[in-house]
Amino acid sequence: MPPYGIPRRFAAKNDEHVPLNWRRGTFRIWLVLSAAWIMGWIIEFLVYGLQGGFRFAGDYLAIPVLLFGPPVALLIFGLAVGWAFRGFAADEAKPEIRE
Repeated sequence: MPPYGIPRRFAAKNDEHVPLNWRRGTFRIWLVLSAAWIMGWIIEFLVYGLQGGFRFAGDYLAIPVLLFGPPVALLIFGLAVGWAFRGFAADEAKPEIRE
């Protein structure tokens, strides 16, 4: 390894498998996608508002629904999918305790 190289901490050694934390990884992907969704729509609303597009109070009530509705729905869908896939896992043998 060169003396100033970046160490490869996550590389598996001797054919070992590096465990993945799927829950944390998918949550982080959801955070990034949700932030991108919200930032994109905020920019769209700013441009639309500067052009004089918002005229009624009902226009402002739709903004939170459009900003936060799809990310929350995606989170709920992801939780439901995770719950469904955990249902396919084999039951572990539980030791019986006899008194």
